[in-house]
Amino acid sequence: MGAHSRKCDWCGSGTPIVRDMEPLNSSYQYWCVECARALIIKGDPIETYRELEGEPIYGRLLDEHCALKRFYSFATA
Repeated sequence: MGAHSRKCDWCGSGTPIVRDMEPLNSSYQYWCVECARALIIKGDPIETYRELEGEPIYGRLLDEHCALKRFYSFATA
């Protein structure tokens, strides 16, 4: 199943924008923009990720909402 036909693993309804490449729980790999934003605000951002939409949406969310300076990795194919 391609990412374009998936739904967010957390809310079950949003279209995923980012994939967690090193998830703690393999059931939660794909995140929509709202759920990804909530993770960042909560202080638990995805550290190794792949953008799914071709635009750096998740990267912009990190820039806007992440106060902690941690190391993040954009996974390449």
